[in-house]
Amino acid sequence: MWRAFVESDMQQQTLMCSLYCPAFTVFSLTSDSTGGTSQLFHPRSQDVFQNPMCLSLTCVSRASPQDQCDIIEKHTQSGLELVEKYVKFVKERTEVEQNYAKQLRNLSKKYNLKRSSKDEPECRLSSYQSFLDILNETNDYAGQRELIAENMMMNICIDLTKYLQELKQERKTYLMEAKKAQQSLESTFKQLDNSKKRFEREWREAERAAQYAEKTDQDINATKADVEKAKQQAHMRAHVAEECKNDYAAQLQKYNKEQSQFYFNDMPLIFNKLQDLDERRVRKLAQGYILFSDTEKHVMPIIGKCLEGITKAGTNVNEKNDSMVVIEQNKSGFERPGDVEFEDYSQGINRTSSDSSLGTPKGPMDLLGKNRNKNFWLFSKKSKPTVTEDFSHLPPEQRRKRLQQKLEEICKELQKEVDQSEALGKMKDVYEKNPQMGDPASLASQISQTSQNIERLRGELNKYETWLAEAGGRGETMRYKPQTFNNNGAHDVQSPDGAQSDESTPDSSQAIYAEFDDDFEDDELTAPIGKCTAMYNFPGASEGTIAMQEGEVLAVIEEDKGDGWTRVRRNNGDEGYIPSSYVSISLNK
Repeated sequence: MWRAFVESDMQQQTLMCSLYCPAFTVFSLTSDSTGGTSQLFHPRSQDVFQNPMCLSLTCVSRASPQDQCDIIEKHTQSGLELVEKYVKFVKERTEVEQNYAKQLRNLSKKYNLKRSSKDEPECRLSSYQSFLDILNETNDYAGQRELIAENMMMNICIDLTKYLQELKQERKTYLMEAKKAQQSLESTFKQLDNSKKRFEREWREAERAAQYAEKTDQDINATKADVEKAKQQAHMRAHVAEECKNDYAAQLQKYNKEQSQFYFNDMPLIFNKLQDLDERRVRKLAQGYILFSDTEKHVMPIIGKCLEGITKAGTNVNEKNDSMVVIEQNKSGFERPGDVEFEDYSQGINRTSSDSSLGTPKGPMDLLGKNRNKNFWLFSKKSKPTVTEDFSHLPPEQRRKRLQQKLEEICKELQKEVDQSEALGKMKDVYEKNPQMGDPASLASQISQTSQNIERLRGELNKYETWLAEAGGRGETMRYKPQTFNNNGAHDVQSPDGAQSDESTPDSSQAIYAEFDDDFEDDELTAPIGKCTAMYNFPGASEGTIAMQEGEVLAVIEEDKGDGWTRVRRNNGDEGYIPSSYVSISLNK
């Protein structure tokens, strides 16, 4: 206990203090055992005074406690500076983590394929997909480093800084209390010292007056009046000295009481408070040390998942499948060339005259031209062909694939326009039935534009179907529902023979695309591009996020764009963003 700085040893009612006691003089009153005279003495003076009240006053000199107060003040200040130094250290560590995470994100973004490049043929190779997975895992790893920096800043720096301010204010209060108590004791000691000096002065004056009265009384030349006057003067001086002595004794008693209160109650209490403050400071700092480690331990499982994902990306590389993908993407469909025929140049020399009469003889160059146009495309260096709309510049197999892709794109676009026309037709019917909701005529331009787009897309669809048939395609394209608009803007369905039937009795043979029967409603939803399984719980407290439980399966709507978030959807239609590092994602091939 810091109060051990204070000790007591009461001898003859004299207060003894520890080594840090302030400079003071203690006067002790003791009764003389003889019951007669007593002495008033000071350790630095051998003056002896006769006192008829049989009391002695002893002055004891003590050392100052200011040195010990300074030691405690310096120790507590050093402890607070250590907390400030640790907070600064953690702040610099968070800056290192943030810079590291930023560099990792920039590195991942630098080598990540652009959206326009994701449709390149090479992207279908497992080696490319694994490289993308590594970049995504690196980006998630950077997110965990950012999380470490954020948690350290919140749980250590901000918390310790706030606690440090409270400790400083509390320490200042305790030191002010100690200073106030010290000043009060010093003020009482000054009063005691003044009272003592006055008592000493008056006692000497009384002694001189008594000696003068005695001398006058023995002087034969002195008159009776002079003797009486000297005795009255001596009596008055003795009375004043007695009053000063009583005042001095009262001041001494007051000082001893305050001194005892100061060293046995006030200072030990203040020192105990400072000790408790310092111990709380040490305990809080120790918790900060532990948090420094626990903050990183908390994200270690997720960092381990990121590293496992990188390992998994390496094991997912399949060189055989990559070879088959390259073959499938680039096979031409050309037939292998046949044997080169023998060209007999001797026929032009050994012909008979009868043969020559049948026609003009053929020269060697004519015969050589028989095989001149053979195209050895496999080994030749061809110039870049001119791109044509029907993709005839491509090999047969590649042409069929491109035509099929183009047809699918047109079908999707056509389906979108058909859905929009249906929506406009329904909206116009609503406006006609409820004019207060809107003017039906305001939709005329949109209906006309949509109708033109549908007709244009139908023409392109027929054109590409024809080219696909010429290229030897199977022609298994998605069918659509032909639609027109009557003069009133209503939505009609056109039958295959060109006749129009009412929308309520559509021809069952004209089905909407098989793939889009159930995909489009009044509110069009983005088609999922894959699925994901939650590896951890996520509260989804921020705006735009969605909560999930460990093991929950969600549909992936949008991939991570490099910011560490993936857009998902539940079966009930709820959509939102979740941390990419919290789920295991499987995209559709």
